Order: sequence, then structure tokens, then C-alpha cells
Amino acid sequence: VDTDQIIPKQFLKRIERTGFGRFLFFDWRFEPDGKPKRDFILNRPEYQDCEILLAGRNFGCGSSREHAPWAIQQAGFRVVIAPSYADIFYNNCFKNGLLPIRLEGKPFDRLAAESERQADYRISIDLEAQTVTTPDGTPYTFEIDSFQKQCLLEGLDDIALTLQHESRIVAYEKTHPIS
Repeated sequence: VDTDQIIPKQFLKRIERTGFGRFLFFDWRFEPDGKPKRDFILNRPEYQDCEILLAGRNFGCGSSREHAPWAIQQAGFRVVIAPSYADIFYNNCFKNGLLPIRLEGKPFDRLAAESERQADYRISIDLEAQTVTTPDGTPYTFEIDSFQKQCLLEGLDDIALTLQHESRIVAYEKTHPIS
């Protein structure tokens, strides 16, 4: 799924960083007249409050836009699980507080198959332990960069990381006055 499908280009004109969730998968979710398509999975009542999005290979390919993780997150998702991601999208997820989990092969296939069969299928994510656990207790581990993990656990974005060094920045600025 490319970023043009995640958040279509006509919604990129917004100057705010909020309000993108309602446009997530817009062309797939809605008819031309704006009515929800009944057969699209995210329009079904049983999937309205899901926080984990299962996606296919190379998720987030296409143009590099932060709007894609914004739309996913603002639609209520906290985690995306896919076998693989486009690199820019993957990194944009971390920068915006969205956890992208790479899970391949049989573990991913199992989650996808079971979630399609059971509308009430619930898995749990433990970021600290780096596990995805199925309803029957089967854990699957995933890899994540330790720095990115720590940022997610502490809720730190690039600005918050910089502000951790505010006293040193202020001290430096005092010794280097603007001429």
C-alpha cells in the first residue's frame, strides 16, 4: 500500500498537523458521494476501535510524506504490523509516535488469517519485551532499534529530544552572542 492510498494527495493542502485521520484510505473507504463503502474492512462496526493495523508487504511505499503516519495515528491506530515497510515511512512512524512492527512469515500469516476469521480477535503488544502475543498466549518477538524504542516509551519526538539539552543550549548561546 503506497502513501497515496494511505492519505490521498488532495488532503495534503492542510496547514495543520491534525485532522488527517478521517481521510485515511479515503478512496478505498468512501464512495464518490462521500458515503462509506460497506465492504471496506475499516468501515465495519467491529473494527471501529482497533488500535493495531495489519498491513501488507512494503507498506508505506511511494512518496515520502509524514501525513501517512499522521493519518494512521489520528484514525486511532497506535501500531502497524507488516512484513516490510518502505524505509522513509518506517522512520516517519517513529518520529511521530507510531510503532511499526516488522513481522514476517508464519507469525504474520497467522495473525492475518485469524484476524480475518474472528472479528473479536485481540492481540497485545509489549514494546518493552518486544513481543506480539496472540489470544492463546503465543508470543512473537520483533526487533526494534533501542534508541527508537526508548523514544517511543518516553514519548519523545525530535523537539523533545532537543529540549532535554536545553540548559546546555542556553549556556552555549550565552557564550556566543549574536553580533
